[in-house]
Amino acid sequence: MTTIGHLINGVNRSDNERTQDVYNPATGEVSKQVALASKETVEEAIAAAQAAFPEWRNTPVGKRAAVMFRFKALLEQNADKICELIGDEHGKICHDAAGELQRGIENIEYACGVGELLKGEHSKNVGPMIDAWSEFQPLGVVAGITPFNFPAMVPLWMYPMAIACGNTFVLKPSERDPSSTLFIAGLLKEAGLPDGVMNVVNGDKLAVDTLLEDKRVQAVSFVGSTAIAEYIYTTATANGKRCQALGGAKNHAIVMPDADIDNAVNQLLGAAFGSSGERCMALSVAVAVGDQAADELIEKMAAGMKPLKVGEASDESNDFGAVITRQHQERVIGFIDSAEQEGAKVVVDGRNPDVKGYENGFFVGATLIDNVSTSMVSYQNEIFGPVLQVIRVKTMEEGMQIINDHEYGNGTCIFTRDGEAARYFSDNIKVGMVGINVPLPVPVSYHSFGGWKRSLFGDLYAYGPDAVRFYTRRKTITQRWPSSDLREGVSFSFPS
Repeated sequence: MTTIGHLINGVNRSDNERTQDVYNPATGEVSKQVALASKETVEEAIAAAQAAFPEWRNTPVGKRAAVMFRFKALLEQNADKICELIGDEHGKICHDAAGELQRGIENIEYACGVGELLKGEHSKNVGPMIDAWSEFQPLGVVAGITPFNFPAMVPLWMYPMAIACGNTFVLKPSERDPSSTLFIAGLLKEAGLPDGVMNVVNGDKLAVDTLLEDKRVQAVSFVGSTAIAEYIYTTATANGKRCQALGGAKNHAIVMPDADIDNAVNQLLGAAFGSSGERCMALSVAVAVGDQAADELIEKMAAGMKPLKVGEASDESNDFGAVITRQHQERVIGFIDSAEQEGAKVVVDGRNPDVKGYENGFFVGATLIDNVSTSMVSYQNEIFGPVLQVIRVKTMEEGMQIINDHEYGNGTCIFTRDGEAARYFSDNIKVGMVGINVPLPVPVSYHSFGGWKRSLFGDLYAYGPDAVRFYTRRKTITQRWPSSDLREGVSFSFPS
């Protein structure tokens, strides 16, 4: 059986003392094993990155950008292979995997312009014959810890810009679906990146803790659940590291009485059930204003869900695939059970989907639940599955209060034809990413991605302009060269 290892200092290698099974979620069978790095292996990766840093930071920025241009081209040439690897280990349908990869490539495109982004500021003659300027210098060795749900895209949020800014990188991807991440890292080497600048270690908490505690690591980026995000942030900062840790979500869409319900339904179908709901931007709660809007929404959602197909990743006729593990399948079904037990109405039940030929797969069908209340366990937690819950409210303000009261503040949306309502909503909602008739308001690569409240620990968002700020330090330099016609005596006053 194939064992997925690590990429350290440009060499693919494995330590097989500890391994973990990797499953094909559609079949429920073990397809590979992944090596879980020892502390010594992670430290070796950090050492390789540290050794590569001095030369890489002094590489002209144009040459660093040129590597990213070649890397982008190689990703496009190998897109089918990458999507196949994602589907085999994550269960994501091929067309969805292609969309994920494209969003990652867009972040590389932004990193290709790093020369413009790193330009500092210059002021001449701030004092007599004194010039001042600022510049942005790389941090050194930085690390990324990434989740299973976007094995291609989320790492590409991190290391292209970090490397383009002159840092070296150690990536710890999810051990549940490691192959696509490692394959993509190999393409970066093929693009001409020097050995040691990019390293990948597969592993578990031991690998994570080693990265968090090693003093050579200057900064850590993380995407995952809130509980782990808080742990990552607390531990990293306690060890003197810069940290951005993106956590969980409970994304609501307010459906106003004046909304184009047919359009809202079409948008919600994709936003709630795409990628089996395993997205931190998935819309998992529809807040319907008024019973008339709620009844119409429920009726049309139920009808729209009937033709949805859940199945194996390579079949493009499927709308979404399996969830990542048997344990996660049971967890999602447990939330549906609990909602029903607490008095909600399961309108469309996806607990026992019929997927012929894949009866042992980790499948959950599209599920619609009405009459959900904020006191229910299924509402309070991030389900991370193909489940849409509907809460009924009387006013937009009541719906907004529900959203603002939730501990998560990642993404939200309002469906309306009323510009005044949309403006009030976007101005007053306490959420980091807001859509107006856009259910998945994921920022493009030249903006930045991040939530509010317990959806983000740290001050800077992921990718976009914030990535440049996160992966560099500003240095301000004030300079004067002695002049024969300008001499100053000793001064003990503060300079002005």
